[in-house]
Amino acid sequence: MRVLVVEDDEGISQGLRTHLRQHGYAVDGAASIAAAWAALRAEPFELVLLDLGLPDGDGSELLLKLRHSPAGKLPDPHTPVLIMTARDQMASRIAGLDMGADDYVTKPFDAEELAARMRALRRRAAGRAQPLLRCGEIELDPAKRSVRRAGAEVELSAREFGVLQALLEVRPRVLSRQQLEASLYNWDQALGSNAIEVHVHHLRRKLGEQLIRTVRGVGYFVPVEPGAEP
Repeated sequence: MRVLVVEDDEGISQGLRTHLRQHGYAVDGAASIAAAWAALRAEPFELVLLDLGLPDGDGSELLLKLRHSPAGKLPDPHTPVLIMTARDQMASRIAGLDMGADDYVTKPFDAEELAARMRALRRRAAGRAQPLLRCGEIELDPAKRSVRRAGAEVELSAREFGVLQALLEVRPRVLSRQQLEASLYNWDQALGSNAIEVHVHHLRRKLGEQLIRTVRGVGYFVPVEPGAEP
């Protein structure tokens, strides 16, 4: 999952980015409205963590600008936004939600609560209510970051887990290599030209050759039922 942290306090931003990366997220940071807007116009993000007190204005300005963006191109006006701020007045929370925020946490917040709220927003964006992702004998638990095949736990790397989760969330839709790369890698990470192909190869070896299918020249998908066509 690709996340943009919009926070001008470098200590908070760095700590949050480090924590999220340790939990398998691809995370980039921006310290101002201008930098965040440039990032959102350049890359597809699946979630924005937004501080309100920014050096070049109130974070709500960025939220409104995002929500009023034209659909069908970057930045995506439907991108989930979770506001993080030290403002604990009820009026501030209500105003943020009414402007288009999807959730709200007050600093200081518990890192595990934030992670749970992020998972909930991801489920909502994917249009599902169940916390677990299942396909045939495969079961993926985003909270525990675990995968089971026929009840037996299967060890995956963070990238393999990310590819599998992304494909299961949208199945049977096809995701291109570029879409998977954008979801898994942040700006600072070197990316090999065949990285996604390698991750898919490892997943097939561990979880079965028929789980992930290739559409030549387009991308990859997980069928609604193992062995089925899209």
